[in-house]
Amino acid sequence: MDDIFVYLVDLPPKIAEMVAPCENGFTVYLNAKLTYNERVKAYMHALEHVERNDWNKEDVQQIEKEAHDGTV
Repeated sequence: MDDIFVYLVDLPPKIAEMVAPCENGFTVYLNAKLTYNERVKAYMHALEHVERNDWNKEDVQQIEKEAHDGTV
């Protein structure tokens, strides 16, 4: 797996995390307003997106459905 850079940032309340490819791997932005346990869960969710190569897909709704259903 590539390098993962993690930042705590103020995100809108309904957004737990965001992940984006960068030059050396991936950047994960976690919502600073989350509890520690929520941040861990959000981080694990972001890693699933990295492992599934989701940034190359176009349908965000389908990406999230697959991530939550465990389907490919």
